[in-house]
Amino acid sequence: MMNSVSAPESTGLRSKPPSTSFWKGKGKATENDFDDLNPTITYRHLHSPNLGVRDPLRVVALCDSDAFYAACEQVRLALDPTLPLVVQQWDALIAVNYPARTYGISRMDKIRDARRRCPDLVVVHVATYKEGAAEPGYWPDPDTRTHKVSLDHYRRESMKIIQLFKEGLPGGEVEKASIDEAFIDFTRPVREELLKRYPYLATVPPDAPNGIDSPLPPPPPVSWDGLGTVVPVHPPNPAPEDTTAEASEETREKDAAAEVQEQRHTPINENEEDVSVYEDDKLTTWHDVALSIAAELMLRIREDIRAKLGYTTSAGLARNKFLAKLTASYKKPMNQTILRNSAIPNYLRPMAFQKIRFLGGKLGKALAEEYDVSTVGDLLTISLDEMQRKFGEDSIWVYEILRGIDRSEVKEKQAVNKSMLASKNLPQPITKATQGSHWIRVLAAELALRLNEARESNTALWPKTIVLHIRQGYETFRSKQTPFPYTKNVTVDVIASFGDKLWKELVGPGGSMPFKITNVQLSFSGIGIMESGQRRIEGFLASHPTAKDQSAPAAEDMEIAACSSKPPSTLKRKRSSSPAGESRRPGPSTSSPLPRTIIERDQRFSFVCEKCGERIWLRSGDADAGRDADGDGREDAEGALDAIREDALAALRLEHADFHFAQHLASAAEENVPKRIIRPVDRSVPKVKKKGKKKPGDAGIAKFFSKR
Repeated sequence: MMNSVSAPESTGLRSKPPSTSFWKGKGKATENDFDDLNPTITYRHLHSPNLGVRDPLRVVALCDSDAFYAACEQVRLALDPTLPLVVQQWDALIAVNYPARTYGISRMDKIRDARRRCPDLVVVHVATYKEGAAEPGYWPDPDTRTHKVSLDHYRRESMKIIQLFKEGLPGGEVEKASIDEAFIDFTRPVREELLKRYPYLATVPPDAPNGIDSPLPPPPPVSWDGLGTVVPVHPPNPAPEDTTAEASEETREKDAAAEVQEQRHTPINENEEDVSVYEDDKLTTWHDVALSIAAELMLRIREDIRAKLGYTTSAGLARNKFLAKLTASYKKPMNQTILRNSAIPNYLRPMAFQKIRFLGGKLGKALAEEYDVSTVGDLLTISLDEMQRKFGEDSIWVYEILRGIDRSEVKEKQAVNKSMLASKNLPQPITKATQGSHWIRVLAAELALRLNEARESNTALWPKTIVLHIRQGYETFRSKQTPFPYTKNVTVDVIASFGDKLWKELVGPGGSMPFKITNVQLSFSGIGIMESGQRRIEGFLASHPTAKDQSAPAAEDMEIAACSSKPPSTLKRKRSSSPAGESRRPGPSTSSPLPRTIIERDQRFSFVCEKCGERIWLRSGDADAGRDADGDGREDAEGALDAIREDALAALRLEHADFHFAQHLASAAEENVPKRIIRPVDRSVPKVKKKGKKKPGDAGIAKFFSKR
């Protein structure tokens, strides 16, 4: 914590009210602000496998694809990478490759301005969905009034890159940060490589003074040649404070783009700008050794991506996620930058602190005005006590980030997304109920494609529900949802039938109320992996629904098909309005007396309850459907079907037993509870709403972030 402060400045000439703070950010920062950069690394640190974010040998990288959307189109069209290319979405640009940036073209430009600056510019409009097409296409004249943008091609290419990360680093953690970048935790594979290269570290020396807690011997010298750009410990010219200015950003992009022309066809490790770090060897630490090993692995993976997929990347390597992301943009494209611990202070101090993520909005402005500061070095003079007094306890995050401390983990995101969303902002609002069908089918095409692609790797994936959202102007969304039953083939027609049903429920068949719908969203929610019984038994027994059945499904019939990977015994039961004395059943069962259609069903798929004497069925269906399923080329699967059926029946018996047990508890509780005597004093007293009490979320730094 800082001890040096500056005297409060005179505020007589300032237009804003004087700050109530006793601190100003113009004091001198000291080395004590970065007192954890060179910790003593012991044998215990090296041999402990799960130290997490506090591991002193931790190495994290952020790898970013260069001009990713533009690169995807260049590879798809097999174009020369030196050609200037932009990706167009309606009248705007969403990607500009580095050769095009040499002409001063940026994503802020309109397409006509870009063509004027570069007559030979290659313009590719992003793929779009249109009604009647099952897949997106690169249509000649896409129209925002009838088409919807598709990013599916970019998502697929992004997954290919992520897969190469995982294949090239089996022991590391890979976290997809966005469609074109990912965090990689090299700590574990670097530790393994460290022990291979320096086997004398594998065992604790017998004469170690503190045993396993003894410090490691001095590290060997590190050569950074060919590993990328190394941020110098003592930079000759500190970065100017206006590094975020638009003009300087465009200048850097032009300079970087000019270098790309001769880099494209040269292997990465031969053309990286080598930076020799002429520092005292005493500054070398074991963390530097770990960084150098991670840089070798990162180079290998990046070259593999370029060789196999044709995409160039840039990367930053440092001790944590925050510094890795900050460093990745130090020198682009086709480069990787290494930030040693000893270089962190001089790298951060001159930086405009509002350049840091989450400090560029309201919070950054409040800090700048409160303490009259602009750089990280200025804010280092503010003590933690003072910062928390003014901005709340959560401002410790700001205090630590300014010192290069970030305790967030690299976590691999689950392979199964819990939801899928297709959305369209309408340039021309929908004013008639009949106009909704067009957009329902367009959105259904995107959901069908994405769900089928996800199920290619795991056919057990299935959503619980389908949801339709609509919005008028800036009003809040209105929505309707319904269970989405399992079906063998997911088509646009199947999804659109549910979407049309929800549309009618939301706006009415004839649009009884006037409306102007400006946004339509169709989504799947509750996507999970179904149990084998849920999909296999359904496939053998359930009769195939007609289009009419699919458009208006019964909730009871869909309960099993729409459920997630929970076992049947844990499924929630629906409340019934029937009297307590009547027998109630969970969703998949039916009660006696049985209708004729159910009596004719195959009784192998049911059991008789000994307690109530009723026959309980796995699912509604007739015997003919069961016989058709058995005879539809599945003779070899008869044994498997029997096993699945028995497992499902066992689970259903447990569920039915739980139902009777719950009934018993409920009846016992009703008998033991005394009747309540109503008196005048039992009348509810209206609560008086207290004024002036702030919500918990309004305190501290939380109030500086927009609520979404």
